[in-house]
Amino acid sequence: MFAWMVWTTPVAVFFIFIALLLAAMTVWEIKSPTTLRKGFLPMATTRGDRLFIGLLGAAYINLAFVGLSGKFAEWLTLEQDPSIWISFAISIAALLLVMRKG
Repeated sequence: MFAWMVWTTPVAVFFIFIALLLAAMTVWEIKSPTTLRKGFLPMATTRGDRLFIGLLGAAYINLAFVGLSGKFAEWLTLEQDPSIWISFAISIAALLLVMRKG
């Protein structure tokens, strides 16, 4: 069924993280309903809005890293492409920033 996708460990961890995050946010929303607040984003957002924006940002960071990893290896004269775990860590940090300050 999922043979068309390359399921490497980082890809599996990323999707498991998203599924757990969505489940945790659902429980949090049921326990404590959210209110609108204004952060550095140009609009008032709820927790769910910030999660969606953060997940979109994380996906774009990972896609950009995968697309540019060959160039990074060339620019930094690396023997092989940099690890995808680097983009995973950057995307998690960006997600946390949007959730906390957005």
